[in-house]
Amino acid sequence: SALQALTRPVEVEFHTDSEYLKKGITEWIEKWEANNWKIKGKPVANVDLWKALRIFTQEHEIEWFWVKGHSGDPFNERVDRLARTARQELMSQQTLSLDIPSLYVRGSCKGNPGPGGWGVILEIGDETEQLSGSSPKTTNNRMELVAVIEGLGLLLPGSDVNVITASDYLFMGATKWIHGWRRRGWTKRDGKPISNQDLWQSIDGLMEQYNIRWVSGKGMPDHLFLGLEDAGRLASLAVEFEL
Repeated sequence: SALQALTRPVEVEFHTDSEYLKKGITEWIEKWEANNWKIKGKPVANVDLWKALRIFTQEHEIEWFWVKGHSGDPFNERVDRLARTARQELMSQQTLSLDIPSLYVRGSCKGNPGPGGWGVILEIGDETEQLSGSSPKTTNNRMELVAVIEGLGLLLPGSDVNVITASDYLFMGATKWIHGWRRRGWTKRDGKPISNQDLWQSIDGLMEQYNIRWVSGKGMPDHLFLGLEDAGRLASLAVEFEL
């Protein structure tokens, strides 16, 4: 895509933290092309992309550089964030993927602020696990966020998971607003700190560790909404422990 954006032949430097990409371009691609894009008789992986890349690279004078990933390089870190944002937006669809675990999360609060509780229902195939907790003085929004954090702890990092919520604050925050908050140093457009910054930063970190498909429970079919209702009951019961 970057090469396609160049409208005329240029001299350009490309920096990547992918050894696969750098070696593919600088060491392997000519051999692949000479061998009809095969390795030991088998097609090169991602051959369609390598062929396109071969064409584009011949149109420009390109110098390739490898940089160590997650080593503090500000430009590489920025590109990582952009890629992560694009992936999160792709995953953030209001449709359930039925072949991965589903995490239903709800928060509850009496007083707002006041005593609060959170509830989680985790469905993996035919198996169901539930979890809940409470806090003596909190808000409903905080309990929604805590439910996600605690619920993801039931799964191994790297897991694919649907996270289903009835909270617009959680859904919009996780799929839209969080990118701007992070870019502005966890502040709103007016420069004031966002609410629940500690929890949002935790969720931001978890979004790097898990492949989350965020799903808004509003308008879902009744049989899918049952998980949210059960999580809501757990949250309400948890509040009672603080009264």
